[in-house]
Amino acid sequence: MKRSFFHRYLSAKVLPIWTILLIDISVVVISCFLAYVLRYGFQDAFKETSSLAKTILGAMFVNLIFFRIFRTYSNVLRFSSFVDIMRIFVALSVSYGVLIIINTVLDVIADKHIGRISIFFMAYVINFAMMSGLRVVVKMFYELLNFDRHRSANVFIYGAKEVGVNIAKSLRVNLKNHYRLRGFIADEPELIGKVMMGVKVYANDETIFEKMEEQNVHTLIVSPLKMNVLKQSDITDKFLAHNIRLLTAPPLSSWDSNILRAVQLKEIQIEDLLGRETIQVDIHKIASHLEGKRVLITGAAGSIGSEIMRQVISFNPYRLILVDQAETPLHDIRLELQDRWRAVDAKTIVANISNQSRMEIIFQDLKPQYIFHAAAYKHVPMMEDNVSESVQVNVAGTRILADLAVKYNVEKFVMISTDKAVNPTNVMGCSKRLAEIYVQTLAKKLQETKESPVKFITTRFGNVLGSNGSVIPRFRDQIQRGGPVTVTHPEIIRYFMTISEACRLVLEAGSMGNGGEIYIFDMGDPVKIVDLAKRMINLSGRTGIKIEFTGLRHGEKLYEELLNDKELTKTTHHDKIMIANVREYDYNDIKKRIERLIDLSYTYNQVEIVKAMKDIVPEFVSKNSCFEELDKKVTGS
Repeated sequence: MKRSFFHRYLSAKVLPIWTILLIDISVVVISCFLAYVLRYGFQDAFKETSSLAKTILGAMFVNLIFFRIFRTYSNVLRFSSFVDIMRIFVALSVSYGVLIIINTVLDVIADKHIGRISIFFMAYVINFAMMSGLRVVVKMFYELLNFDRHRSANVFIYGAKEVGVNIAKSLRVNLKNHYRLRGFIADEPELIGKVMMGVKVYANDETIFEKMEEQNVHTLIVSPLKMNVLKQSDITDKFLAHNIRLLTAPPLSSWDSNILRAVQLKEIQIEDLLGRETIQVDIHKIASHLEGKRVLITGAAGSIGSEIMRQVISFNPYRLILVDQAETPLHDIRLELQDRWRAVDAKTIVANISNQSRMEIIFQDLKPQYIFHAAAYKHVPMMEDNVSESVQVNVAGTRILADLAVKYNVEKFVMISTDKAVNPTNVMGCSKRLAEIYVQTLAKKLQETKESPVKFITTRFGNVLGSNGSVIPRFRDQIQRGGPVTVTHPEIIRYFMTISEACRLVLEAGSMGNGGEIYIFDMGDPVKIVDLAKRMINLSGRTGIKIEFTGLRHGEKLYEELLNDKELTKTTHHDKIMIANVREYDYNDIKKRIERLIDLSYTYNQVEIVKAMKDIVPEFVSKNSCFEELDKKVTGS
């Protein structure tokens, strides 16, 4: 009954500010009285009733003024912080300072005084100790009353500097019923062995697991500043092997002044561990190309297109022209624009890039100056079964856009390609290589004839983390369903890059291109897909989830390449971007052959279409596909 009473009135309720002010004024009275008792003794203090009354009244009046000015009573007692204690310190220092000054002036001028200076000084010390102590006691009592030992998890925080300490403070303010801080882990020798916020700082070595076990700690909160350590070492696997749950806080750049109340912890995901340090780009150069421009983005509702849109918005374009044939995802983009960038002039257009008349009207009406061409069919097995659509969208759609860019004097055309275009083993990769060839030969022709100022740029990179239909969302869904997790082959590897990272490099490459270049990105080290699956299972904390190998899919190969074996690269001013030296083709010849291929695609004779694709791109050798027979016939002849 008593606990219920206290919980109701001391936990849920907030005292009115006049009540807190009344308590603080009462503390002033008590402080002055105690100062007299300390100065004169308990019995003699009552003999100085006149002097005591003047001291109390003077202190009440002056403190009331400065309590009002500094609003020392406006905080919620149970959420008192160092800032509130400092506000009390300043208010009392000014108040008693003013009292001492007034007392001294009256003593000199009129030989009168409010009280003795020694009394004011002792009252000031007692007053500060009682007001700040009261708030500390209320805060501690509230936390004790609301702390549920059975529901809270013991945690360590990895990172003992400012960010780690702020996370610890956040736990005590708004997550105390969920997490109980038991220690810090630090890499810095000068911090190891010290005590911070009442807990010890431990070394990041092999003994840490024993320390965590001793204190029944099975959760580790990783400071955002320590995420790079997790990416570049095997420490993650060690923690996971000891069944330690890994959490992290938002990046430091997203924190605000209310972080102690607002911080949200989240499970560490595989994307957090595969991503690399933020890639730096030339913001000013990119801005000079995009600011005030009419920017067309095809495939705007896809993973890459939508992220390019978000990044382009930051460079203040005059207008965004967002084209995609997927109605629902494009509608989601429209809602996102309304919620986040209502002032941006954006046109969301449902259209198929292979519809020439529709695209002509868009160019005619909206006159784009800068194009990011991200629209494409990208799923390898799907395109292996739908060859005509692959050609009509990836090849014909690109040709239509490129020709319209020339016709309407677009300044720059940036095409998004893929590592699957190198030595293609599937229809999708070959269709993207054909698109590259057309754009590159057109750019070369324009440079020679100077018919149009448009500059054609191609960017080529591998898989992006978390893109629609990619392996990571699929694995995550399989894990949530309890498995099994399906991997095509135990030796298959892939290059990965975060979506935001890839799009930053696309913008950078677009700003540096002079026309005709194929830019490739440094994708880092390739990742073994089976290792990726194992790590995701460990991160999930689930047990008993099996991995099954299903065999390579149609057109799939064990590893992707960013360059043809015969190709070389040239460096650029950006260490993550290189220019590929690729085979050159004659524009007039390629134009005729691609036009014949596009016409052939409308016959829907898949074998004949693929045969024509192999004729244009002789390095296209099918794997795990019914089209392998075509390669055998060529070899046999």
